[in-house]
Amino acid sequence: MAIDRNKVIEQMSKVSVEANSDGLIPAFNVLVNSFPAEFWNEFTRRMVDAVNEDIVDAVEELFVNAAHECGYHTGYGIITSKEWDAIVKPMVENTEDILHGAYAVFTAWGWGKAEIVELKPNERMVVKVDDYYESDIKDSCAGKKAPRMMAYMIRGVSGAFMDLAYGGDYDPTGESAMYTFECNQTKGIETGDSYGEFVVEKRNES
Repeated sequence: MAIDRNKVIEQMSKVSVEANSDGLIPAFNVLVNSFPAEFWNEFTRRMVDAVNEDIVDAVEELFVNAAHECGYHTGYGIITSKEWDAIVKPMVENTEDILHGAYAVFTAWGWGKAEIVELKPNERMVVKVDDYYESDIKDSCAGKKAPRMMAYMIRGVSGAFMDLAYGGDYDPTGESAMYTFECNQTKGIETGDSYGEFVVEKRNES
């Protein structure tokens, strides 16, 4: 791996990302919101708690899907931005370096301390994440463990990052090259594990 992870995190952490009057951050060729993490955690928990048990899986998949779509377009915006070109691109030697660089940026932005611990190109990736904001959802469960693993944002974004790496040319319509990979969460701080673990694999087309 040619990526100097610590250097990317240090330099990307210094990039100014200010929100406009609508609460949106027009940086890295994309728009992202600047709402507090607590807002999204509470929103997620209430949505999941509000539905009958037999459709919880469907609601969770909607959250993952939203994050996947956002991660696909936001991820492309990041890796084609002038900030990426200045800080990360000089270290990139191959596709795998782009993935390592993307998670360094993910960490620099405070979404979670994420790092790839296993990567089989175009097949499988395992990501370990510490201190991710979705793990704090337990605080909105009266301080108790969450009833299920609920890091939907990381699941969706991780699948999207693999799409960008191996799914084919970027498609701004999302009609091709997206959803070629899917991610499952196998460990969660919110459920009592010491860290979060996310496994991304090629989607079964059958």
